[in-house]
Amino acid sequence: MTSIETITLTGQYVVLEPLSHAHHDGLVEAVRDGELWKLWYTSVPTPEGMAAEIDRRLRLQEAGSMLPFTTRLVDAATGGPGRVIGMTTYMNIDAATPRLEIGSTWNAASSHGSGSNPDSKLLLLRHAFETLGCPAVEFRTHWFNHQSREAIARLGAKQDGVLRSHTRTADGQLRDTVVFSILEHEWPQVRAGLEFRLAKQR
Repeated sequence: MTSIETITLTGQYVVLEPLSHAHHDGLVEAVRDGELWKLWYTSVPTPEGMAAEIDRRLRLQEAGSMLPFTTRLVDAATGGPGRVIGMTTYMNIDAATPRLEIGSTWNAASSHGSGSNPDSKLLLLRHAFETLGCPAVEFRTHWFNHQSREAIARLGAKQDGVLRSHTRTADGQLRDTVVFSILEHEWPQVRAGLEFRLAKQR
């Protein structure tokens, strides 16, 4: 993999579209669903900061280190893209290895438990391992984000370790970062687990 191209990924419950400024209003509506930016251990944009966050992600895409997506629910009537529920990315892309991290993810509170998150992870992981040829995919989260840590572990990712005082949060506090990864040979089992979870959602 010498570069990573924009792509739309469609699953059972979600469609991941390349992020654009056209998604702004839908993302503002989605982030207000649950007011996720108020959780101190997450980095979710505020409604007022959404345009700047879109700009930031698109700049990183231009630099080759991120591929950002807008997450939409699949419309039950048409089977096509429905309402916007959040954002996710391939980030910290190392095209030479190739290796990447799945992160900077948030979804509207009303979509939690809908199957949208495991479906999104299945799409992103399958593309990373089966199309891009990654030998490993990484996940990182705040030490205090127990919900995120549990969700990553449920995927079948293994905890690699904790980077202590790794980075600063938006309010200037030092954050301990928990690092997880899935290796290529682990992917078939992880994929089977995600497919089983999605089958139970029907």
